[in-house]
Order: sequence, then C-alpha cells, then structure tokens
Amino acid sequence: MEIETAEPDREVRLGRVSGSAVSKPGRREINADAVATFTDDRTGRSAFVVADGVGDHLAAARAARLVARTAARVAARSGAHAGIVAAQEELLRELPEKGADAVLVVAVLPAAGHLDAPTDIAWVGDCRAYRFNGRVLHRVTTDHTVAEYFRSRGHDPLPGMAHLVTTSARTARPEDIGHTTTGSSTGRLLLCTDGVGKRLSMPAIKSILSDGISPKSTAETLVSAALATGGTDNTTALVVDARPLP
Repeated sequence: MEIETAEPDREVRLGRVSGSAVSKPGRREINADAVATFTDDRTGRSAFVVADGVGDHLAAARAARLVARTAARVAARSGAHAGIVAAQEELLRELPEKGADAVLVVAVLPAAGHLDAPTDIAWVGDCRAYRFNGRVLHRVTTDHTVAEYFRSRGHDPLPGMAHLVTTSARTARPEDIGHTTTGSSTGRLLLCTDGVGKRLSMPAIKSILSDGISPKSTAETLVSAALATGGTDNTTALVVDARPLP
C-alpha cells in the first residue's frame, strides 16, 4: 500500500492505523516535497515517509519522490535506518547528478495487533517527527543542521544556519543517519517538512494534534496554520493515528 505524490492528499487505513498527508507548495514554483507509505505483507509493519527535495527545481522533486518510495518499501521490511541506506543507494544509481538530493524522515509502525511495540524512526536533514500520546507532545528527532551543530556545543547560531543541513540522502554516511524509537506506537504521530516544523511552535502543534479531528483534517490544519504564519516553503504534514486492536 503506497502513497507517492508531490502534493499528497490521500488516506490509508491499516487495521487500527490510519494516516493522511497534505502538502502545499507555499510560494515555491515546484513542490519538491513527497510522501510515501508502504505495508509489508510478510511483517505486517507499515512505513511512513516524508521527504523534502533540496532546492526549488525538478531534480529536487524527483529526488524526494525516489527516496520516499524506496525508503518506505525497504523500511517496512528491514527497518527505518535500512530504508534510508537503500534510498541513498537508489538515489546515487538513478539520479547521479549532484543537484538531485533530499532530506527525509522515516517511521515504521509494528503490525496493527502489536501497537504496544515501539515505532522505529530514522532521519537525515531537518524533516521532523513528533509523537503525541494524548497528554504530552514529544519532538522525537533533532535537526541535522548547522544551527543545531553550534547550539549543541553551546554557541548561538547565526541567522540562516537553521536552513543549512549537515546530512542528506545523498551525503549521509550510515553512522550519520539519525535513529531512535518511541516507547510505544499508540497515539498520534506527525511527520513533517521544515515548512511545518520550523513555522509552528510546540504549543501550537500540540493544540492542533489534540483537537481529536481526523488525520486528514489535522494535516490540513497544520499546513494551513504554518502558511498563515508567512511560510513560503513547501509545506507538508503526515498525521498517523495508531490505536491497539481490541
């Protein structure tokens, strides 16, 4: 089961796991964001991916779609980290030109009957993952940016450093790929590009995620709120609800 589109606005239902994505180009000429989902019939695991092409050109859009599609298929079977490694190999093989690059975040949920197990998450660049457990919102990922590099060493970053990524699908070494797991997969998961994550505060995101509306309406609200702040970048939100089977 897969979604792959530059402007995703569809919904998948996987037992008690449901997800929906919304993407808008902002003021960019090309929407270089991409979303993909895939459920592996053998493992029962479902992978969700959001990718952001580096740049405002067709090569960036092609790169985002390619890495999203590849990462989703491989991650559902072999894990989120393996999904990004495979996406890099496919990108270098299919789009060797250096201008074709993307950043992405991958989340792999367990089979619908085992949602008490962790969600497996990996990322490169500044796409983000958030988890809302019904009470507390956690930002699961840390941006791979020059700003975060300086901030982690006790220095104040200069303006613009937040938009300079230190890892990407093309450049990351396997050990550079961010990787973590959540304590449980139940609750609400948000994967987004920086057009959402860097425009909305944690309280604003929590307020929208806690409204109790459907994943699709939640994703639409997040994107609209981000653009309403003056956002001009491609803006994508993928919201996934996971509830244990009775």
